[in-house]
Amino acid sequence: MHAETPATQTEAPASAGATNGAPHPASVVARNREAVKNLDWEPGIAKPDPIMVVDKLTRSFGGLNAVSVDHLEIRRGVITGLIGPNGAGKTTLFNLLTGFDKPNTGTWEFYDEWDGTAWRRHSLRGLAAHKVARRGVIRTFQLTKALAKLTVLDNMKLGATRQAGEKFLTSLVPPLWRAQEKAIEAKAMELLARFKLDTKKDDFAGTLSGGQRKLLEMARALMSDPTVVMLDEPMAGVNPALTQSLLTHVKDLRDQGMSVIFVEHDMDVVRDISDWVVVMAQGSIIAEGPPWSISQNKEVVDAYLGAHHDQALTFEEEQEQIARAQAELAEEAGLDAEALIEQARAADAALVEATEARTHADHEPASTEAPPGAAAAGRERTPDDEEKKA
Repeated sequence: MHAETPATQTEAPASAGATNGAPHPASVVARNREAVKNLDWEPGIAKPDPIMVVDKLTRSFGGLNAVSVDHLEIRRGVITGLIGPNGAGKTTLFNLLTGFDKPNTGTWEFYDEWDGTAWRRHSLRGLAAHKVARRGVIRTFQLTKALAKLTVLDNMKLGATRQAGEKFLTSLVPPLWRAQEKAIEAKAMELLARFKLDTKKDDFAGTLSGGQRKLLEMARALMSDPTVVMLDEPMAGVNPALTQSLLTHVKDLRDQGMSVIFVEHDMDVVRDISDWVVVMAQGSIIAEGPPWSISQNKEVVDAYLGAHHDQALTFEEEQEQIARAQAELAEEAGLDAEALIEQARAADAALVEATEARTHADHEPASTEAPPGAAAAGRERTPDDEEKKA
């Protein structure tokens, strides 16, 4: 497949300008959704008009490398699916990009400010989570973070940023914040109506179902007018009746000009709403491409099912893999890996020999020679035998 020639990372898109000189969201979405179809399916492929660029990002916990991303670009105005087996590092990557965790190495930059000719980039490394959110990168969590003892409406109002009434001195003078408070409440009610939660506005958030809490969290994220929305397993634990509603809302985010990155395990959902899919395994990016291409990628299939999912291993191959794994663990622990391998092989050989000996014994014919006295014990007694016994 021919790759589209990547634009420079700060090059101005060719679409018509909006009121602030930036490309109009609708035109960005339409053009970028079409453009991703022409990209090569390679990990770390450069993309025209990226909104986020990640370089040399690593995060380890002890001896475990949870994230090791060499290069990743997120395209502006499209839905990017992030998939991978459990433990692949997807949520850890989310935590790093949104300021909830700190990396060992690496940088990531956010192209969010239009200067009239190009997108200006800002580094997000070192920013606290609330500062990342103020720049326009908002995330949700696998387990919803709704405040259970506040009403649904109050939860929504907390999502608005830069509220004048949050400052102590200003809060003492209601005329300074009352107009803003009304505007925030009106915006919250508009979003609740869009997500069909307006009838629940006075209910405590703790009384909502799991699916309704997911909707509330997504609606609350929009209170800050984000540029990038990162959804961590938005469909997990959701009643099937609400799944389609959530899918529709995710698509609406893209149509409004937002860039969406979401983690999901349901491949039907991924194929339905994703424009581009990134696959992680063991902390690294192993594949990128359109949704329909991912299931054809051998590395992706191996990551989910194992490298030998389509063939049976011999006993010797299985033992060799176990020995190799033991050697790697020994090396990490500072032990003599070669000696342990030899010990493992010797133990395997002894096991094979014992197994063969047992199998050989099981297949030997039983002896036909009767033990002494067996003949006498086996025939019926006669009167003469009784006399001899007496």
